[in-house]
Amino acid sequence: MSAKAISEQTGKEFLYKFICTKAAIQNRFKYARLRPETDWGLLIQEHPWLQTERLVVKPDQLIKRRGKLGLIGVNLDLTEVKEWLQPRMGQETTVGRAKGVLKNFLIEPFVPHKQEEEFYVCIYAAREGDYVLFHHEGGVDVGDVDSKACKLLVEVDGKLSEQDVCDHLLQHAPLNKKSILASFIVGLFTLYEDLFFTYLEINPLVVTDAGVFVLDMAAKIDATADYICKGKWGDVDFPPPFGREAYPEEAYIADLDAKSGASLKLTILNPKGRIWTMVAGGGASVVYSDTICDLGGVNELANYGEYSGAPSEQQTYDYAKTILSLMTREQHPEGKILIIGGSIANFTNVAATFKGIVRAIKDYQTPLQNHNVSIFVRRGGPNYQEGLRVMGEVGKTTGIPIYVFGTETHMTAIVGMALGQRSIPDQPPMAAHTANFLLNASGSPSTPATSRTASFSESKSEDASRTSMSIKCNVPWGKATTLFSRHTKSIIWGMQTRAVQGMLDFDYVCSRDEPSVSAMVYPFTGDHKQKFYWGHKEILIPVYKNMADALKKHPEVDVLINFASLRSAYDSTVETMSFPQIRTIAIIAEGIPEALTRRLIKMADEKGVTIIGPATVGGIKPGCYKIGNTGGMLDNILASKLYRPGSVAYVSRSGGMSNELNNIISRTTDGVYEGVAIGGDRYPGSTFMDHVLRYQDTPGVKMIVVLGEIGGTEEYKICTGIKEGRITKPVVIWCIGTCATMFASEVQFGHAGACANENSETAVAKNQALREIGAIVPRNFDELGEVIKSVYDDLVAKGVIVPAQEVPPPTVPMDYSWARELGLIRKPASFMTSICDERGQELIYAGMPITEIFKEDMGLGGVLGLLWFQRRLPKHACHFIEMCLMVTADHGPAVSGAHNAIVCARAGKDLISSLTSGLLTIGDRFGGALDAAAKQFSKAFDSGLIAMDFVNKMKKEGRLIMGIGHRVKSINNPDMRVQILKDFVKQHFPATPLLDYALEVEKITTSKKPNLILNVDGFIGVAMVDLLRNCGAFTREEADEYVEIGALNGIFVLGRSMGFIGHYLDQKRLKQGLYRHPWDDISYVLPEHMTM
Repeated sequence: MSAKAISEQTGKEFLYKFICTKAAIQNRFKYARLRPETDWGLLIQEHPWLQTERLVVKPDQLIKRRGKLGLIGVNLDLTEVKEWLQPRMGQETTVGRAKGVLKNFLIEPFVPHKQEEEFYVCIYAAREGDYVLFHHEGGVDVGDVDSKACKLLVEVDGKLSEQDVCDHLLQHAPLNKKSILASFIVGLFTLYEDLFFTYLEINPLVVTDAGVFVLDMAAKIDATADYICKGKWGDVDFPPPFGREAYPEEAYIADLDAKSGASLKLTILNPKGRIWTMVAGGGASVVYSDTICDLGGVNELANYGEYSGAPSEQQTYDYAKTILSLMTREQHPEGKILIIGGSIANFTNVAATFKGIVRAIKDYQTPLQNHNVSIFVRRGGPNYQEGLRVMGEVGKTTGIPIYVFGTETHMTAIVGMALGQRSIPDQPPMAAHTANFLLNASGSPSTPATSRTASFSESKSEDASRTSMSIKCNVPWGKATTLFSRHTKSIIWGMQTRAVQGMLDFDYVCSRDEPSVSAMVYPFTGDHKQKFYWGHKEILIPVYKNMADALKKHPEVDVLINFASLRSAYDSTVETMSFPQIRTIAIIAEGIPEALTRRLIKMADEKGVTIIGPATVGGIKPGCYKIGNTGGMLDNILASKLYRPGSVAYVSRSGGMSNELNNIISRTTDGVYEGVAIGGDRYPGSTFMDHVLRYQDTPGVKMIVVLGEIGGTEEYKICTGIKEGRITKPVVIWCIGTCATMFASEVQFGHAGACANENSETAVAKNQALREIGAIVPRNFDELGEVIKSVYDDLVAKGVIVPAQEVPPPTVPMDYSWARELGLIRKPASFMTSICDERGQELIYAGMPITEIFKEDMGLGGVLGLLWFQRRLPKHACHFIEMCLMVTADHGPAVSGAHNAIVCARAGKDLISSLTSGLLTIGDRFGGALDAAAKQFSKAFDSGLIAMDFVNKMKKEGRLIMGIGHRVKSINNPDMRVQILKDFVKQHFPATPLLDYALEVEKITTSKKPNLILNVDGFIGVAMVDLLRNCGAFTREEADEYVEIGALNGIFVLGRSMGFIGHYLDQKRLKQGLYRHPWDDISYVLPEHMTM
């Protein structure tokens, strides 16, 4: 949501910190916060004025009219404050229908003043601007300020001056206080704008000779502006409405939501309730709550929430397990119900999200059985058949009753089934599979014309461009009745390849002559071309770095689909509106601050541009054009007959519910003519009425369907249109959110605009008003389809609608990636891996999540064991590997590898090049003796040769014994690295037969020459063989295989890389120049001069 209430304390902190006014504001930051656990001694120590001043005490928990309710203690000393709090602190109190516990209080200095020194000030946001209200009489008995107060509208981007305030608001204010009040109100309005408030009320505002006092304050801020205001806001605490506790699970889901591109919401209404919901989609979640309440389940409804926007499997799992954990904490005598519902998704892979839910159900199998939980599932959208199949299977395997339904079942029918008010069908009919659009179901042999396979990515000729532009520039623009046609061309902002391909497939199945996408704009890459499919043929669509180039080269474009993020959507839309050829803009992003959206609306109105969104999936005009992901996958396009126009036009807020309307309308009428989802924000770029009037003026539209919503007053404009005769076509309308009036406390639904601030904004009031004015309003959403069918049948009977003959659409091949996702094809993978998987929510090494690796403190040796050997190694093995890495890390700059790395670094090469130069020297003569030593000693030992015979055999064959010998170290000057490793191995390894054998060999070789010791390479080689063979983690065959494939040399390579990097950094730090080897260290041996 956007507008969120903040505590009085937070609101005053903002005001005291940031207001700029000539008025002398008193008692800045002079308040004390009190909770049940507060230590009075520390509180007094922090606020010594509590002992010296008269005080006011009141709860700070979003309670309205505290004075009328007797919840303000006035003119008390500290002892009296404590006495006043005694019967209230921590006690349950009823405010209206809400019951809650009083636990947050504010104590402030009491301000002696006269009644005539109290004033009322309020600023609140509306679509057209911000209203400033002032009344010269404030306080508890202010009454109906809407009718009493002076009101001034400051239009979007308008400025408020002190003169404006005096002229329009302060007519009845005392003359001697007008200047102070005007300065304060202007400063307050500036604060309101700068900190993105949406509501700010002060009552009373007291002005005395001593200055200005802000006594009581209520405020809301636009939470979506956090990325703009974070520096000033800090970490804002948004308290729940009074009567509803703040649960840690809600905070957990809110945190998941903040870290995700998806939308995850949870509000716990009644933790002991019997009916729990897990609904996909902001609009659908409201519809399910409405239906549960309509069927008598309001007192048992446990939660409100939604998950949407294509959450990952892990995110859905986290969300689902939170719900399942909550619902399995307390038994219910009748058992419990979980409704997993949703409309028909536009782009979410239903099977992927259901996998997360299935995982959670398996994890909670026993608690779900113990609590007698029944689960009812209804869903549609991409790959929903696979999702439903998986959900049905988990019901069979776990024994949990799970009833599964798809798009053939009305969206909310499962609620009646769950509550025992509708029979559960034995075997619901299954809809066509997602893959069915591969086949030409009509049997028609016709194939697309060859003209469709050509590339239309190139712009038209310059002459055509100039003609097009000159026509457009000479015509004064107004907002068009027709937004889209079969020839509409658009630009896509953002690298949304899946959405673009979906649009092209829709164009193709609608038999358009050319693709509807002319170009894409993506500022983060250079100009290039992106490959897409037009039917069977590959085409190229240009991608530009900036909008100006794209529009200059494609003058035929008049639609922008803006997939920019919430942070950049505003700027990119403003830039686009500077080009007069753009007439329609769809803004997909959710979470754009309302103040910015209102600026866009104002700019669009001035330029005659229609905006759809923000926070929308877009819209669709069957047979002509679709915005982005609207309408879902091709199977849904075909199932809902969106490839050709029908006679019914609709407008809704919700994107998911718009797809549900496609389904309902296609099943009850001849189909959709056009449909628009205006978006869930409080101030959508275009309104219900804008589109209803377009439909009224469009001859092809014979009836209109509107899915309204709680919050705002736009639906009343439809009432006015019907009353005044401007709207004459049949309007079937239903406003969702009727459940809100049944809840004891305020609930913010999934859409930012879905919250009633007064009775007229409730869904119940709107439905009643629409019904009375003559609109066709069903009794509930369950009846919507039946009512639409009734109206349609009547229009057919009257001859207003003449159903056209169905024409089969052309077939479109399925993308390889999606076909594979559906399990329709298989192909040998190019690569195989068995050590790491990065595809899920967290990285997995050889089957072990990275969090577990750190939790168990496995260390580098443990990670190496997982990645190299695919198993957990014993602790001593992990520690030995780490010791090997430490002792092989470096052996000075003189050895060949370090020398090469240094020379390369001094030649100005980068780290990777220098490291590689050093690594390339590793072999049998330098550092690569680990493998060779392990193989030689193993072969001799395994063949039964005694040490002396092995030494003699190698001497006879003229071969060196790898791992024996050192240039500097000897039996008299031992290598401490070897000694350290030897002590550890002897102490911790269960057996060391090969090491013992090697030490016997060393005795023989050192007797001949003292430096023929078992060196560090040889020691590590034979000790690693002992580790692999005897630690218990490997079979003999596995141990020998790892030696054979060169795993042991990896120890030296990994360890010595640390040293090579160290030498590189050392040379750079010392700023050493290019190395040239001195002549006197080179022996020049050239052949003698040859003479004839």
